[in-house]
Amino acid sequence: MSQVHQAVLDYFNVYLILFIIIKKKIHTVCSLSECIKHQYYYINMRMNWTEAQRYCRENYTDLATVHNMNDMKELNKTVNNRQNVWIGLSQTTHTWKWSLGDPVNYTNWENGQPNSHPKCAFMRNGRWQSEICNEKLSFICYNGSSKGYVIENSNKTWRDAQSFCRQHHTDLTSVRSQTENENIVKIINNNETSVWIGLFSDLWEWSDNSNVGFRYWKSVEPNGGSDAQCTEVQMEKQGEWNDAGCHHSITFVCHEDQLILIKESRTWSEALKYCRENHMDLVSVHSDKIEKRLNTVVQHASTAEVWLGLRHSCTVGIWFWVSGEIVCYEKWAEGNETAVENCETVMRSGAVQSGGDHRWISLPETERCNFICSRYD
Repeated sequence: MSQVHQAVLDYFNVYLILFIIIKKKIHTVCSLSECIKHQYYYINMRMNWTEAQRYCRENYTDLATVHNMNDMKELNKTVNNRQNVWIGLSQTTHTWKWSLGDPVNYTNWENGQPNSHPKCAFMRNGRWQSEICNEKLSFICYNGSSKGYVIENSNKTWRDAQSFCRQHHTDLTSVRSQTENENIVKIINNNETSVWIGLFSDLWEWSDNSNVGFRYWKSVEPNGGSDAQCTEVQMEKQGEWNDAGCHHSITFVCHEDQLILIKESRTWSEALKYCRENHMDLVSVHSDKIEKRLNTVVQHASTAEVWLGLRHSCTVGIWFWVSGEIVCYEKWAEGNETAVENCETVMRSGAVQSGGDHRWISLPETERCNFICSRYD
């Protein structure tokens, strides 16, 4: 693409953005594409778990991953019968996860914690400790609508607290930073109070390697031994999960990811052309939900940076998405939002780091990187 053609494209996108802002207001633009979900496919053939995994990987992306209750509802609608179906969760080794599905990048354990036995986590005096999940404690819910925390003083087991939070709010709370930890301490308002948080340890992992902590087990599950190492959704039990022997032959659900990592090194303009010809567009990131899925996909890249559909215009001095929306959700590495030197001669585009905490950076568009296409509009 020539510089003249690229300048015309930049002008078009910038003025489209300005038009959208005038017509719909910024808060409306920022709400676009808030939800990103898997496309689920019910496969009405009976296979064991390993055979089902192979089939999904050959024909779709993988056996189904379930990120949250919205995904669970979509999966139930897709199956729409009373059979049991395989999903992509199987037993491996113990790791700590957040119930809400956030990556565990921050911890604040008390000295000597967590102990060697897999348990659930509670907070007291701002520090975390592990405990048997059947203990009854107060707990902290997170409400996604208000973006706030709610303390519940009724004593419940960790699983019952999780169910209560999902029914009345969003989920048991994640604690992703020291700031969030301090905010929760203020809400508890009693240093001696022990409250469940959403951190738990289990030995289940998703087939597509997603670091997703969402679980929807029946109240007594998982309870199997060494033979019950795979997960079936029991449709007659409102879609609750059961651990089962992987050798059983049942129907299953595949998913097709709406974000696709292309492990080819191309310039930004070449990546844009490829995505628009083969999928929908270079990916735009408008929310935490899309960011979480992006982080799962990008960690498998073969280059240190991965192109996004993020572009800088020297003309008006702003960053914008090639999908025609303003940048209202941001995750810039320090100083990179303004790293647009010599932009009159060197076009700048946005990329995400494939390692670390996946911050956005500014790069000359002539750099060659992997890139992520989106299948959604």
